Amino acid sequence: MPSYEPTGRLLLTPVDREAPARAVRLRELGLGERVDPELDAFARRVADVLAAPCAGVNFVGEERQFFAGLHHVPDAPGSTYPARVLARDHGYCPHVVVRRRALVLEDVRDFARFACNPVVDESGVRSYLGAPLTDRRGIVLGTVCVVDTAPRRWGTEGLVAAKGLAAELVALLHEREDRRA
Repeated sequence: MPSYEPTGRLLLTPVDREAPARAVRLRELGLGERVDPELDAFARRVADVLAAPCAGVNFVGEERQFFAGLHHVPDAPGSTYPARVLARDHGYCPHVVVRRRALVLEDVRDFARFACNPVVDESGVRSYLGAPLTDRRGIVLGTVCVVDTAPRRWGTEGLVAAKGLAAELVALLHEREDRRA
């Protein structure tokens, strides 16, 4: 059921009760504050696998989102994306994090909740696919995501690929954590 502000407006970004615990976990892992070349390369791979002009590894904090990994085709038609840092109410990754499951939007304008998101007008996003990055403690750290500037059918193959890539990235993050320990 959707949440509403006292003024009666539909809230665009869901309430995130796990944000404080996630912020602590991201700090423990050293994620969400700096660009990571290995995660940039991973984002490029995500874009290649899903044939998308833009892909990211996004960590969602209490007040903002940070794309520690980002790949963007600079001449994608209609796109001014990407930004490394977004407000929590921009984009679709916070929905994936709160829902704790993948989100597929073939055309964001087909959904009232998502059509008026600032990234539609500001960045040209028309299609989104994101999968959660759930760590070994059960905390959703962020997402692996792709966007396109045109509506597109991601299909079951796209969803399966995004989930597989998310699982692969979580394994990589766990390996990093184990090496540091």
